[in-house]
Amino acid sequence: GLTAALAVGAGTAAATGGSAGAAPATFAHPGMLHAYGELNRAKVRVAAGTEPWLSGWNRLTANRHSASTWAPNPQKTIIRGGTGENYGILYNDIHAAYQNALRWKIAGTTAHGDTAVRILNAWSATLTTLTGNADRFLAAGLYGYQFANAAELMRGYSGFDLGRFQTMMRTVFYPLNNQFLNQHNDACITNYWANWDLCTMNSILAIGILCDDAAKYDQAVNYFKNGAGNGSLRHAVPYLYDNVDGYALGQWQESGRDQGHTMMGMGQMGAFCEMAWSQGDDLYGYDGNRFMKAAQYVAKYNLGHAVPFTTYTWGTGQNCAQQSHTVISAASRGQVRPVWDLLYYHYGRRRGLDVPYIKAIAESVRPEGGGGDYGSTSGGFDQTGFGTLLYAK
Repeated sequence: GLTAALAVGAGTAAATGGSAGAAPATFAHPGMLHAYGELNRAKVRVAAGTEPWLSGWNRLTANRHSASTWAPNPQKTIIRGGTGENYGILYNDIHAAYQNALRWKIAGTTAHGDTAVRILNAWSATLTTLTGNADRFLAAGLYGYQFANAAELMRGYSGFDLGRFQTMMRTVFYPLNNQFLNQHNDACITNYWANWDLCTMNSILAIGILCDDAAKYDQAVNYFKNGAGNGSLRHAVPYLYDNVDGYALGQWQESGRDQGHTMMGMGQMGAFCEMAWSQGDDLYGYDGNRFMKAAQYVAKYNLGHAVPFTTYTWGTGQNCAQQSHTVISAASRGQVRPVWDLLYYHYGRRRGLDVPYIKAIAESVRPEGGGGDYGSTSGGFDQTGFGTLLYAK
Protein backbone atom coordinates (compact mmCIF):
# COMPACT_ATOMS: atom_id res chain seq x y z
CA GLY A 1 0.00 0.00 0.00
CA LEU A 2 2.91 2.38 0.68
CA THR A 3 4.08 2.54 -2.93
CA ALA A 4 0.58 3.17 -4.22
CA ALA A 5 0.02 5.96 -1.70
CA LEU A 6 3.29 7.60 -2.69
CA ALA A 7 2.40 7.33 -6.34
CA VAL A 8 -0.97 8.98 -5.76
CA GLY A 9 0.56 11.77 -3.70
CA ALA A 10 3.37 12.44 -6.15
CA GLY A 11 1.38 12.11 -9.35
CA THR A 12 -0.20 15.48 -10.00
CA ALA A 13 2.89 17.68 -9.82
CA ALA A 14 4.73 15.53 -12.33
CA ALA A 15 1.74 15.27 -14.63
CA THR A 16 1.29 19.04 -14.74
CA GLY A 17 4.94 19.76 -15.43
CA GLY A 18 5.83 20.65 -11.88
CA SER A 19 3.22 23.31 -11.05
CA ALA A 20 2.40 21.51 -7.80
CA GLY A 21 0.11 24.28 -6.56
CA ALA A 22 -2.35 24.05 -9.43
CA ALA A 23 -5.73 22.49 -8.80
CA PRO A 24 -6.23 19.07 -10.38
CA ALA A 25 -7.87 19.07 -13.81
CA THR A 26 -10.51 16.77 -12.32
CA PHE A 27 -11.14 16.66 -8.60
CA ALA A 28 -11.04 13.28 -6.86
CA HIS A 29 -14.12 12.38 -4.79
CA PRO A 30 -14.24 11.64 -1.96
CA GLY A 31 -11.21 13.87 -1.80
CA MET A 32 -10.81 15.75 1.47
CA LEU A 33 -9.78 14.29 4.82
CA HIS A 34 -10.79 10.84 3.58
CA ALA A 35 -9.97 9.54 0.14
CA TYR A 36 -11.37 6.25 -1.14
CA GLY A 37 -8.28 4.25 -0.16
CA GLU A 38 -8.33 5.43 3.47
CA LEU A 39 -12.04 4.72 3.84
CA ASN A 40 -11.75 1.31 2.21
CA ARG A 41 -8.84 0.29 4.44
CA ALA A 42 -10.78 1.30 7.57
CA LYS A 43 -13.80 -0.65 6.31
CA VAL A 44 -11.78 -3.82 5.67
CA ARG A 45 -9.79 -3.64 8.92
CA VAL A 46 -12.81 -2.96 11.12
CA ALA A 47 -14.73 -5.82 9.49
CA ALA A 48 -11.78 -8.10 10.21
CA GLY A 49 -11.57 -6.89 13.83
CA THR A 50 -7.95 -5.80 13.42
CA GLU A 51 -6.19 -3.40 15.83
CA PRO A 52 -5.78 -0.47 16.11
CA TRP A 53 -8.67 0.11 13.71
CA LEU A 54 -11.13 -1.77 15.91
CA SER A 55 -10.31 0.34 18.98
CA GLY A 56 -10.70 3.48 16.86
CA TRP A 57 -14.05 2.22 15.59
CA ASN A 58 -15.20 1.50 19.14
CA ARG A 59 -14.46 5.11 20.09
CA LEU A 60 -16.58 6.28 17.18
CA THR A 61 -19.57 4.07 17.92
CA ALA A 62 -19.46 4.97 21.64
CA ASN A 63 -19.70 8.71 20.86
CA ARG A 64 -23.24 10.00 21.30
CA HIS A 65 -22.85 12.20 18.21
CA SER A 66 -22.54 9.07 16.05
CA ALA A 67 -25.98 7.75 17.03
CA SER A 68 -28.49 7.44 14.19
CA THR A 69 -31.12 8.88 16.55
CA TRP A 70 -29.45 12.32 16.47
CA ALA A 71 -32.03 15.03 15.68
CA PRO A 72 -30.72 18.16 13.93
CA ASN A 73 -31.51 21.61 15.29
CA PRO A 74 -30.91 23.96 12.32
CA GLN A 75 -30.76 27.71 12.89
CA LYS A 76 -31.24 30.61 10.49
CA THR A 77 -28.51 32.64 12.21
CA ILE A 78 -25.41 31.38 14.01
CA ILE A 79 -23.57 33.72 16.36
CA ARG A 80 -20.02 33.19 17.63
CA GLY A 81 -18.56 36.00 19.76
CA GLY A 82 -20.50 38.70 21.58
CA THR A 83 -24.18 38.64 22.53
CA GLY A 84 -26.53 35.75 21.87
CA GLU A 85 -23.93 33.07 21.10
CA ASN A 86 -25.50 29.83 19.84
CA TYR A 87 -22.70 28.31 17.79
CA GLY A 88 -22.53 25.21 19.97
CA ILE A 89 -25.71 24.06 18.23
CA LEU A 90 -23.88 24.17 14.90
CA TYR A 91 -20.70 22.35 15.89
CA ASN A 92 -22.62 19.60 17.66
CA ASP A 93 -24.77 19.01 14.59
CA ILE A 94 -21.77 19.09 12.25
CA HIS A 95 -19.90 16.48 14.28
CA ALA A 96 -23.05 14.35 14.38
CA ALA A 97 -23.32 14.55 10.58
CA TYR A 98 -19.63 13.73 10.19
CA GLN A 99 -19.65 10.81 12.62
CA ASN A 100 -22.82 9.33 11.16
CA ALA A 101 -21.29 9.71 7.69
CA LEU A 102 -18.23 7.77 8.88
CA ARG A 103 -20.42 4.98 10.26
CA TRP A 104 -22.23 4.78 6.93
CA LYS A 105 -18.96 4.71 4.96
CA ILE A 106 -17.26 2.12 7.17
CA ALA A 107 -20.13 -0.19 8.20
CA GLY A 108 -22.65 0.52 5.44
CA THR A 109 -25.49 1.14 7.89
CA THR A 110 -28.17 3.11 6.07
CA ALA A 111 -29.68 4.42 9.32
CA HIS A 112 -26.47 6.41 9.80
CA GLY A 113 -26.32 7.55 6.19
CA ASP A 114 -29.91 8.72 6.44
CA THR A 115 -29.16 10.64 9.63
CA ALA A 116 -26.10 12.34 8.15
CA VAL A 117 -28.15 13.46 5.15
CA ARG A 118 -31.04 14.60 7.37
CA ILE A 119 -28.65 16.88 9.30
CA LEU A 120 -26.94 18.25 6.17
CA ASN A 121 -30.23 18.91 4.37
CA ALA A 122 -31.79 20.56 7.43
CA TRP A 123 -28.98 23.09 7.70
CA SER A 124 -28.72 23.85 3.99
CA ALA A 125 -32.47 24.59 4.00
CA THR A 126 -32.22 26.94 6.99
CA LEU A 127 -28.87 28.66 7.61
CA THR A 128 -28.45 32.08 6.02
CA THR A 129 -26.16 34.03 8.36
CA LEU A 130 -22.96 33.61 10.38
CA THR A 131 -22.30 36.60 12.63
CA GLY A 132 -20.85 37.80 15.94
CA ASN A 133 -17.67 39.66 16.80
CA ALA A 134 -14.31 38.78 15.19
CA ASP A 135 -14.88 35.19 16.33
CA ARG A 136 -17.40 34.83 13.48
CA PHE A 137 -14.37 34.27 11.25
CA LEU A 138 -13.32 31.31 13.40
CA ALA A 139 -16.82 29.87 13.09
CA ALA A 140 -16.82 30.31 9.31
CA GLY A 141 -13.44 28.60 9.05
CA LEU A 142 -13.72 25.73 11.52
CA TYR A 143 -17.30 24.79 10.80
CA GLY A 144 -16.93 25.50 7.10
CA TYR A 145 -14.24 22.89 6.51
CA GLN A 146 -15.86 20.37 8.85
CA PHE A 147 -19.30 20.75 7.25
CA ALA A 148 -17.78 20.37 3.79
CA ASN A 149 -16.05 17.17 4.89
CA ALA A 150 -19.30 15.66 6.13
CA ALA A 151 -20.99 16.59 2.86
CA GLU A 152 -18.14 15.15 0.80
CA LEU A 153 -18.62 11.78 2.50
CA MET A 154 -22.34 11.82 1.60
CA ARG A 155 -21.87 12.95 -2.02
CA GLY A 156 -24.08 10.80 -4.24
CA TYR A 157 -26.21 9.45 -1.37
CA SER A 158 -29.90 9.15 -2.21
CA GLY A 159 -31.84 12.18 -1.00
CA PHE A 160 -28.83 14.38 -0.27
CA ASP A 161 -29.32 17.82 -1.83
CA LEU A 162 -25.69 18.43 -2.74
CA GLY A 163 -26.49 21.45 -4.91
CA ARG A 164 -28.27 23.28 -2.12
CA PHE A 165 -25.49 22.41 0.31
CA GLN A 166 -22.85 23.72 -2.11
CA THR A 167 -24.83 26.95 -2.40
CA MET A 168 -24.83 27.34 1.39
CA MET A 169 -21.07 26.82 1.50
CA ARG A 170 -20.49 29.35 -1.28
CA THR A 171 -22.87 32.03 0.04
CA VAL A 172 -22.76 31.70 3.86
CA PHE A 173 -19.26 30.41 4.64
CA TYR A 174 -16.97 31.40 1.78
CA PRO A 175 -17.61 35.17 1.84
CA LEU A 176 -16.39 35.36 5.45
CA ASN A 177 -13.44 33.07 4.66
CA ASN A 178 -12.45 35.22 1.71
CA GLN A 179 -12.94 38.47 3.62
CA PHE A 180 -10.72 37.31 6.47
CA LEU A 181 -7.92 35.96 4.32
CA ASN A 182 -7.79 39.18 2.29
CA GLN A 183 -8.43 41.80 4.99
CA HIS A 184 -7.80 40.13 8.39
CA ASN A 185 -10.66 42.10 9.96
CA ASP A 186 -8.81 45.33 9.06
CA ALA A 187 -6.03 44.49 11.52
CA CYS A 188 -2.26 44.36 11.14
CA ILE A 189 -1.47 41.32 8.96
CA THR A 190 0.30 39.55 11.85
CA ASN A 191 -2.33 40.37 14.49
CA TYR A 192 -4.21 37.09 14.22
CA TRP A 193 -2.69 33.79 15.37
CA ALA A 194 -1.86 31.07 12.87
CA ASN A 195 -4.99 29.05 13.69
CA TRP A 196 -7.27 31.86 12.42
CA ASP A 197 -5.69 31.76 8.97
CA LEU A 198 -5.46 27.97 8.99
CA CYS A 199 -9.12 27.26 9.68
CA THR A 200 -10.01 29.85 7.03
CA MET A 201 -7.66 28.23 4.51
CA ASN A 202 -9.14 24.82 5.34
CA SER A 203 -12.64 26.06 4.63
CA ILE A 204 -11.67 27.61 1.29
CA LEU A 205 -9.78 24.46 0.26
CA ALA A 206 -12.66 22.19 1.30
CA ILE A 207 -15.27 24.35 -0.45
CA GLY A 208 -13.10 24.30 -3.55
CA ILE A 209 -13.04 20.50 -3.52
CA LEU A 210 -16.73 20.13 -2.64
CA CYS A 211 -17.75 22.49 -5.44
CA ASP A 212 -15.11 21.40 -8.00
CA ASP A 213 -13.93 25.02 -7.93
CA ALA A 214 -10.29 25.25 -9.03
CA ALA A 215 -10.01 28.96 -8.26
CA LYS A 216 -10.91 28.46 -4.60
CA TYR A 217 -8.60 25.44 -4.31
CA ASP A 218 -5.73 27.45 -5.78
CA GLN A 219 -6.51 30.43 -3.53
CA ALA A 220 -6.00 28.25 -0.46
CA VAL A 221 -2.90 26.41 -1.69
CA ASN A 222 -1.24 29.61 -2.89
CA TYR A 223 -1.85 31.18 0.51
CA PHE A 224 -0.27 28.18 2.24
CA LYS A 225 2.85 28.72 0.13
CA ASN A 226 3.01 32.50 -0.16
CA GLY A 227 0.40 34.14 2.11
CA ALA A 228 1.29 37.22 4.14
CA GLY A 229 -0.50 36.09 7.30
CA ASN A 230 0.48 33.67 10.04
CA GLY A 231 -1.21 30.61 8.51
CA SER A 232 1.17 30.43 5.56
CA LEU A 233 3.87 27.85 6.13
CA ARG A 234 6.87 30.09 6.66
CA HIS A 235 4.96 32.38 9.01
CA ALA A 236 3.45 29.45 10.93
CA VAL A 237 6.93 27.92 11.34
CA PRO A 238 9.16 30.99 11.61
CA TYR A 239 12.33 29.36 12.99
CA LEU A 240 14.11 26.12 12.13
CA TYR A 241 16.71 24.24 14.19
CA ASP A 242 18.82 21.90 12.09
CA ASN A 243 20.03 19.40 14.67
CA VAL A 244 18.60 19.12 18.19
CA ASP A 245 19.55 15.73 19.64
CA GLY A 246 19.76 14.45 16.08
CA TYR A 247 16.48 15.85 14.73
CA ALA A 248 15.41 18.95 12.82
CA LEU A 249 12.78 20.97 14.67
CA GLY A 250 10.62 23.97 13.76
CA GLN A 251 9.25 26.53 16.21
CA TRP A 252 5.49 27.05 15.84
CA GLN A 253 4.02 30.56 15.68
CA GLU A 254 1.80 30.08 18.75
CA SER A 255 4.36 28.23 20.89
CA GLY A 256 4.93 31.27 23.11
CA ARG A 257 1.17 31.67 23.57
CA ASP A 258 -0.03 28.30 24.88
CA GLN A 259 0.10 24.64 23.94
CA GLY A 260 -3.64 24.08 23.41
CA HIS A 261 -3.77 26.49 20.47
CA THR A 262 -0.40 25.20 19.28
CA MET A 263 -1.80 21.66 19.11
CA MET A 264 -4.91 23.03 17.45
CA GLY A 265 -2.51 24.32 14.80
CA MET A 266 -1.10 20.81 14.31
CA GLY A 267 -4.63 19.60 13.61
CA GLN A 268 -5.48 22.50 11.34
CA MET A 269 -2.34 22.38 9.20
CA GLY A 270 -2.50 18.58 9.21
CA ALA A 271 -6.06 18.71 7.87
CA PHE A 272 -4.99 21.18 5.17
CA CYS A 273 -2.12 18.96 4.05
CA GLU A 274 -4.27 15.82 4.04
CA MET A 275 -7.03 17.42 1.95
CA ALA A 276 -4.44 18.60 -0.58
CA TRP A 277 -2.79 15.14 -0.54
CA SER A 278 -6.14 13.60 -1.49
CA GLN A 279 -6.02 15.81 -4.60
CA GLY A 280 -2.43 14.89 -5.47
CA ASP A 281 -0.59 17.82 -3.86
CA ASP A 282 2.18 17.11 -1.34
CA LEU A 283 2.10 20.04 1.06
CA TYR A 284 3.19 17.84 3.96
CA GLY A 285 6.62 17.75 2.33
CA TYR A 286 6.66 21.35 1.08
CA ASP A 287 9.74 23.45 1.88
CA GLY A 288 11.83 20.49 3.04
CA ASN A 289 9.21 18.93 5.35
CA ARG A 290 8.92 22.20 7.25
CA PHE A 291 5.60 21.24 8.84
CA MET A 292 7.01 17.89 9.98
CA LYS A 293 9.80 19.73 11.80
CA ALA A 294 7.21 21.87 13.60
CA ALA A 295 5.14 18.82 14.57
CA GLN A 296 8.28 17.18 15.98
CA TYR A 297 9.00 20.34 18.00
CA VAL A 298 5.47 20.61 19.40
CA ALA A 299 5.31 16.89 20.18
CA LYS A 300 8.71 16.92 21.89
CA TYR A 301 7.82 19.83 24.15
CA ASN A 302 4.40 18.43 25.04
CA LEU A 303 5.97 15.08 25.94
CA GLY A 304 7.92 16.93 28.65
CA HIS A 305 11.24 17.54 26.89
CA ALA A 306 13.06 20.86 26.49
CA VAL A 307 13.15 22.53 23.07
CA PRO A 308 14.97 25.64 21.84
CA PHE A 309 13.03 28.90 21.56
CA THR A 310 13.83 32.04 19.59
CA THR A 311 12.21 35.32 20.68
CA TYR A 312 9.17 35.83 18.48
CA THR A 313 8.07 39.42 17.76
CA TRP A 314 4.97 40.43 15.85
CA GLY A 315 2.73 43.42 15.14
CA THR A 316 -0.70 43.68 16.77
CA GLY A 317 -3.91 45.68 16.50
CA GLN A 318 -4.47 48.11 13.65
CA ASN A 319 -1.17 49.99 14.04
CA CYS A 320 1.07 46.89 14.30
CA ALA A 321 2.20 47.66 17.87
CA GLN A 322 5.04 45.25 18.62
CA GLN A 323 4.73 42.40 21.08
CA SER A 324 7.17 39.60 21.84
CA HIS A 325 7.28 36.11 23.28
CA THR A 326 10.66 35.50 24.89
CA VAL A 327 10.02 31.97 26.21
CA ILE A 328 7.94 28.99 25.18
CA SER A 329 4.64 28.81 27.07
CA ALA A 330 3.93 25.96 29.48
CA ALA A 331 0.20 26.82 29.54
CA SER A 332 -1.89 23.71 28.76
CA ARG A 333 1.31 21.73 28.17
CA GLY A 334 0.47 18.08 27.48
CA GLN A 335 -3.16 18.78 26.58
CA VAL A 336 -4.74 15.84 24.76
CA ARG A 337 -6.07 16.57 21.28
CA PRO A 338 -6.82 14.01 18.56
CA VAL A 339 -4.48 15.48 15.98
CA TRP A 340 -1.45 13.20 16.05
CA ASP A 341 -2.29 9.94 14.28
CA LEU A 342 -2.93 11.85 11.04
CA LEU A 343 0.64 13.19 11.26
CA TYR A 344 2.29 10.01 12.48
CA TYR A 345 0.73 7.77 9.85
CA HIS A 346 1.68 10.21 7.11
CA TYR A 347 5.27 10.99 8.04
CA GLY A 348 6.10 7.75 9.84
CA ARG A 349 4.25 5.23 7.69
CA ARG A 350 3.33 6.65 4.30
CA ARG A 351 6.73 8.32 3.98
CA GLY A 352 8.76 6.07 6.28
CA LEU A 353 10.47 8.99 8.02
CA ASP A 354 11.99 8.85 11.50
CA VAL A 355 9.66 10.98 13.68
CA PRO A 356 10.11 9.70 17.25
CA TYR A 357 8.36 12.57 19.02
CA ILE A 358 5.30 12.51 16.76
CA LYS A 359 5.21 8.72 17.15
CA ALA A 360 5.41 8.85 20.95
CA ILE A 361 2.74 11.51 21.39
CA ALA A 362 0.43 9.74 18.92
CA GLU A 363 0.79 6.54 20.93
CA SER A 364 -0.12 8.44 24.12
CA VAL A 365 -3.43 9.64 22.63
CA ARG A 366 -4.39 6.48 20.70
CA PRO A 367 -7.08 5.38 20.03
CA GLU A 368 -8.29 8.85 19.08
CA GLY A 369 -11.85 9.96 19.63
CA GLY A 370 -13.53 12.98 18.09
CA GLY A 371 -15.95 15.81 18.79
CA GLY A 372 -17.64 15.19 22.13
CA ASP A 373 -14.83 13.04 23.53
CA TYR A 374 -12.66 15.98 24.65
CA GLY A 375 -15.06 18.17 26.61
CA SER A 376 -18.19 20.10 25.67
CA THR A 377 -16.55 23.45 24.85
CA SER A 378 -15.52 24.50 21.36
CA GLY A 379 -11.89 23.39 21.71
CA GLY A 380 -12.98 19.77 21.82
CA PHE A 381 -14.63 20.27 18.43
CA ASP A 382 -11.78 22.12 16.67
CA GLN A 383 -10.68 18.88 14.99
CA THR A 384 -12.74 16.05 13.53
CA GLY A 385 -10.56 13.37 15.18
CA PHE A 386 -10.74 9.58 14.80
CA GLY A 387 -7.27 9.49 13.24
CA THR A 388 -6.53 5.99 14.54
CA LEU A 389 -9.54 4.52 12.74
CA LEU A 390 -9.03 6.51 9.56
CA TYR A 391 -5.26 6.73 9.05
CA ALA A 392 -3.66 3.69 10.68
CA LYS A 393 -1.40 1.85 8.27
